[in-house]
Amino acid sequence: MSLRPVPEGPLRQGYTTGACATACTKAALLALITQTPVQEVEITLPRGEKVTFRISVCTYSADKATCTTVKDAGDDPDVTHGATVGCTVSFNDTQEVRFLRGEGVGLVTLPGLAISVGEPAINPVPRKMMTDVVHFLTHRYSLNKGVNIEVFVVDGAEIAKKTLNSRIGILGGISILGTTGIVRPFSSSAYIASITQGIDVALANNCREIVINSGGRSENLLRKRFHHLPEFAFIQYGNWIGETLAKIRAVPLRQVNMGIMLGKAAKLAQGELDTHSGKSSWDKQFIYTMARDCGYSEDQCRPILELNMARRLTELFPFDEAEPFFRELAARCYAVCAPLIPDVQLQLLLIDANDAILTF
Repeated sequence: MSLRPVPEGPLRQGYTTGACATACTKAALLALITQTPVQEVEITLPRGEKVTFRISVCTYSADKATCTTVKDAGDDPDVTHGATVGCTVSFNDTQEVRFLRGEGVGLVTLPGLAISVGEPAINPVPRKMMTDVVHFLTHRYSLNKGVNIEVFVVDGAEIAKKTLNSRIGILGGISILGTTGIVRPFSSSAYIASITQGIDVALANNCREIVINSGGRSENLLRKRFHHLPEFAFIQYGNWIGETLAKIRAVPLRQVNMGIMLGKAAKLAQGELDTHSGKSSWDKQFIYTMARDCGYSEDQCRPILELNMARRLTELFPFDEAEPFFRELAARCYAVCAPLIPDVQLQLLLIDANDAILTF
């Protein structure tokens, strides 16, 4: 879930695990029906685009067939890029499409997600894509049968350790995701979806107090401070503060504790709700003026204009809850956030580069 800089130049899009699983379902079902190998298949994505997938392995017998493909996430730094996604299909007598959990696919263990507890973590849109493929082929070949689809991901359990799946109760593997079938490079959609899912899981498990934070480092500190809260109460907002607050406003939370590093706080204080370096930068003049408004002298404030990073503000002002500068910085951040979540009790926690925390 770490954030990476966006490379220069045009970026190549890729395809979701859901699209890969759909391609494997179609290929495997074709192999099972025709008893011939399949090397590539064309599928239709939810918005109508037709895409051809290369099938890397295709095996079949009279009873079942298995096909795999290698996920290509394009230029997106996706943890599943290069993963082998596969499906094994077989017939059943129910005339239903049944989804089974194969190796490397997570199991849903907590309520609050779109998939019920006890089900494989295959999201609704990929399920529909695979179901549509099954219905198309069984109709085409006049088969009055149901189909079992077992989705698997090679080394999926290891890949899942690089995600926040366990936080929201998806255990033992990755999720089969995708709403459009397409991975758009460096898109915020996947991260924002994880924020929304995290909050939904907290609520579904009767948690009305959460801790939002920018990432792993700040969360590790805050977990010690809020040790009474379960793991799923901690939500990483990354750079998407605005989207996180919009979700919070729409749900019945009571208490939100917001941890924020100084670099992001300097941006948030001036009203920037997207703190990605490509979207906003800290305004030294704004911070200088804020310090002057707090009563600091020109000699104390002028060095602000020479700083290359906002986290170095602690070199000029003692990082202490009684220090006017940091009290004002927290107040400005609060003034930006509180009106966006008027029915929620908000507490701010500033975090410096030495892992000290100030509570306001």
